[in-house]
Amino acid sequence: MFKIIYLLLITIFISLSANAATKYISEDLYIFMHSGPSTQYKIIGSLNSGEHIETVREESNFTLIKDSKNRNGWINSKYISEQIGLKDRLPKIESELTKLKIQLEEYDKSIESKINQISKLEDINSDLSKQLKEITVLNNALNEKLDTKRTDLLMRWFTYGGMVAGAGLLLGLILPLLIPKRRNRNRW
Repeated sequence: MFKIIYLLLITIFISLSANAATKYISEDLYIFMHSGPSTQYKIIGSLNSGEHIETVREESNFTLIKDSKNRNGWINSKYISEQIGLKDRLPKIESELTKLKIQLEEYDKSIESKINQISKLEDINSDLSKQLKEITVLNNALNEKLDTKRTDLLMRWFTYGGMVAGAGLLLGLILPLLIPKRRNRNRW
Protein backbone atom coordinates (compact mmCIF):
# COMPACT_ATOMS: atom_id res chain seq x y z
CA MET A 1 0.00 0.00 0.00
CA PHE A 2 2.84 2.36 0.87
CA LYS A 3 4.45 1.70 -2.53
CA ILE A 4 1.21 2.51 -4.37
CA ILE A 5 0.79 5.80 -2.50
CA TYR A 6 4.46 6.58 -3.11
CA LEU A 7 4.06 5.85 -6.87
CA LEU A 8 0.91 8.00 -7.01
CA LEU A 9 2.71 10.89 -5.35
CA ILE A 10 5.67 10.57 -7.74
CA THR A 11 3.27 10.43 -10.71
CA ILE A 12 1.44 13.53 -9.49
CA PHE A 13 4.72 15.35 -8.91
CA ILE A 14 6.02 14.38 -12.37
CA SER A 15 2.77 15.44 -14.05
CA LEU A 16 2.86 18.74 -12.17
CA SER A 17 6.49 19.24 -13.19
CA ALA A 18 5.61 18.47 -16.80
CA ASN A 19 2.95 21.20 -16.70
CA ALA A 20 5.41 23.73 -15.32
CA ALA A 21 5.68 26.83 -17.53
CA THR A 22 8.27 29.56 -17.45
CA LYS A 23 6.75 32.85 -16.40
CA TYR A 24 7.85 36.07 -14.69
CA ILE A 25 6.85 38.27 -11.77
CA SER A 26 5.11 41.45 -12.95
CA GLU A 27 7.07 44.70 -13.00
CA ASP A 28 7.10 47.32 -10.23
CA LEU A 29 6.33 44.76 -7.53
CA TYR A 30 7.87 43.30 -4.46
CA ILE A 31 5.65 40.40 -3.49
CA PHE A 32 5.64 37.76 -0.79
CA MET A 33 5.51 33.99 -1.25
CA HIS A 34 3.19 32.13 1.11
CA SER A 35 3.26 28.56 2.26
CA GLY A 36 -0.32 28.01 1.07
CA PRO A 37 -2.80 29.28 -1.55
CA SER A 38 -3.92 32.45 0.26
CA THR A 39 -2.53 35.38 2.19
CA GLN A 40 -3.58 33.65 5.43
CA TYR A 41 -0.61 31.30 5.16
CA LYS A 42 2.84 32.02 6.49
CA ILE A 43 5.20 34.24 4.40
CA ILE A 44 8.16 32.10 3.36
CA GLY A 45 10.02 34.57 1.14
CA SER A 46 9.79 37.46 -1.24
CA LEU A 47 10.22 37.95 -4.99
CA ASN A 48 11.43 40.99 -6.86
CA SER A 49 9.69 42.26 -9.95
CA GLY A 50 10.84 40.65 -13.19
CA GLU A 51 12.21 37.57 -11.37
CA HIS A 52 12.14 34.33 -13.33
CA ILE A 53 9.73 31.69 -11.96
CA GLU A 54 8.15 28.41 -13.01
CA THR A 55 4.48 27.83 -12.41
CA VAL A 56 3.66 24.41 -10.97
CA ARG A 57 -0.12 24.56 -10.54
CA GLU A 58 -2.96 27.00 -10.01
CA GLU A 59 -5.60 26.96 -7.34
CA SER A 60 -8.34 29.62 -7.28
CA ASN A 61 -6.52 32.99 -7.42
CA PHE A 62 -3.14 31.64 -6.30
CA THR A 63 -0.39 29.80 -8.16
CA LEU A 64 2.23 27.42 -6.79
CA ILE A 65 5.58 28.55 -8.17
CA LYS A 66 9.22 27.60 -8.08
CA ASP A 67 11.57 30.60 -7.99
CA SER A 68 15.14 31.02 -9.19
CA LYS A 69 16.43 29.88 -5.76
CA ASN A 70 14.50 26.58 -6.11
CA ARG A 71 11.99 27.58 -3.40
CA ASN A 72 8.36 26.55 -3.76
CA GLY A 73 5.62 28.91 -2.64
CA TRP A 74 2.23 30.41 -3.43
CA ILE A 75 1.64 33.88 -4.88
CA ASN A 76 -1.41 35.74 -6.12
CA SER A 77 -1.95 34.83 -9.83
CA LYS A 78 -2.55 38.45 -10.84
CA TYR A 79 1.14 39.20 -10.20
CA ILE A 80 2.35 36.67 -12.79
CA SER A 81 3.18 37.82 -16.30
CA GLU A 82 4.33 35.93 -19.39
CA GLN A 83 6.46 38.85 -20.47
CA ILE A 84 10.16 38.96 -19.63
CA GLY A 85 11.01 41.53 -16.98
CA LEU A 86 12.39 44.94 -17.86
CA LYS A 87 15.75 44.27 -16.23
CA ASP A 88 16.21 41.32 -18.61
CA ARG A 89 14.83 43.17 -21.65
CA LEU A 90 16.70 46.42 -21.04
CA PRO A 91 20.21 45.28 -22.13
CA LYS A 92 18.80 43.80 -25.34
CA ILE A 93 16.80 46.94 -26.03
CA GLU A 94 19.83 49.13 -25.33
CA SER A 95 22.04 47.11 -27.68
CA GLU A 96 19.36 47.29 -30.39
CA LEU A 97 19.07 51.03 -29.76
CA THR A 98 22.84 51.42 -30.14
CA LYS A 99 22.78 49.47 -33.41
CA LEU A 100 19.88 51.56 -34.68
CA LYS A 101 21.67 54.79 -33.72
CA ILE A 102 24.75 53.66 -35.64
CA GLN A 103 22.60 52.79 -38.66
CA LEU A 104 20.84 56.12 -38.39
CA GLU A 105 24.17 57.98 -38.31
CA GLU A 106 25.30 56.01 -41.38
CA TYR A 107 22.05 56.86 -43.15
CA ASP A 108 22.43 60.52 -42.15
CA LYS A 109 25.97 60.57 -43.57
CA SER A 110 24.75 58.79 -46.67
CA ILE A 111 21.89 61.27 -47.06
CA GLU A 112 24.26 64.21 -46.55
CA SER A 113 26.59 62.87 -49.22
CA LYS A 114 23.63 62.29 -51.54
CA ILE A 115 22.40 65.85 -50.88
CA ASN A 116 25.90 67.16 -51.66
CA GLN A 117 25.96 65.12 -54.86
CA ILE A 118 22.52 66.41 -55.81
CA SER A 119 23.64 69.98 -55.12
CA LYS A 120 26.75 69.50 -57.28
CA LEU A 121 24.68 67.94 -60.05
CA GLU A 122 22.19 70.81 -59.89
CA ASP A 123 25.08 73.30 -60.18
CA ILE A 124 26.49 71.38 -63.15
CA ASN A 125 23.01 71.25 -64.69
CA SER A 126 22.62 75.00 -64.21
CA ASP A 127 26.02 75.66 -65.83
CA LEU A 128 25.19 73.34 -68.72
CA SER A 129 21.81 75.04 -69.18
CA LYS A 130 23.55 78.44 -69.39
CA GLN A 131 26.07 77.04 -71.88
CA LEU A 132 23.22 75.53 -73.90
CA LYS A 133 21.44 78.90 -74.04
CA GLU A 134 24.67 80.62 -75.14
CA ILE A 135 25.33 77.96 -77.77
CA THR A 136 21.72 78.21 -78.98
CA VAL A 137 22.05 81.99 -79.37
CA LEU A 138 25.41 81.57 -81.17
CA ASN A 139 23.92 78.84 -83.39
CA ASN A 140 21.00 81.09 -84.34
CA ALA A 141 23.39 83.95 -85.16
CA LEU A 142 25.56 81.66 -87.27
CA ASN A 143 22.49 80.30 -89.08
CA GLU A 144 21.41 83.88 -89.88
CA LYS A 145 24.90 84.66 -91.23
CA LEU A 146 24.83 81.47 -93.29
CA ASP A 147 21.43 82.39 -94.71
CA THR A 148 22.75 85.89 -95.53
CA LYS A 149 25.81 84.39 -97.25
CA ARG A 150 23.59 82.07 -99.31
CA THR A 151 21.40 84.98 -100.33
CA ASP A 152 24.47 87.03 -101.28
CA LEU A 153 25.87 84.13 -103.29
CA LEU A 154 22.58 83.64 -105.14
CA MET A 155 22.38 87.36 -105.87
CA ARG A 156 25.96 87.33 -107.16
CA TRP A 157 25.20 84.40 -109.48
CA PHE A 158 22.02 86.08 -110.71
CA THR A 159 24.01 89.27 -111.27
CA TYR A 160 26.73 87.41 -113.20
CA GLY A 161 24.08 85.59 -115.19
CA GLY A 162 22.32 88.87 -116.00
CA MET A 163 25.59 90.48 -117.05
CA VAL A 164 26.42 87.56 -119.33
CA ALA A 165 22.92 87.65 -120.81
CA GLY A 166 23.10 91.44 -121.28
CA ALA A 167 26.55 91.21 -122.90
CA GLY A 168 25.31 88.47 -125.20
CA LEU A 169 22.31 90.56 -126.21
CA LEU A 170 24.44 93.59 -126.89
CA LEU A 171 26.91 91.56 -128.89
CA GLY A 172 24.05 90.00 -130.77
CA LEU A 173 22.66 93.42 -131.71
CA ILE A 174 25.89 95.30 -132.31
CA LEU A 175 27.84 92.63 -134.08
CA PRO A 176 25.54 92.38 -137.09
CA LEU A 177 25.72 96.13 -137.53
CA LEU A 178 29.47 96.19 -137.50
CA ILE A 179 29.97 93.46 -139.98
CA PRO A 180 29.05 94.64 -143.49
CA LYS A 181 26.48 92.67 -145.33
CA ARG A 182 27.31 91.12 -148.60
CA ARG A 183 25.09 92.24 -151.29
CA ASN A 184 23.49 89.92 -153.48
CA ARG A 185 24.29 90.64 -157.05
CA ASN A 186 21.50 88.86 -158.28
CA ARG A 187 18.77 91.17 -157.64
CA TRP A 188 15.89 91.08 -159.69
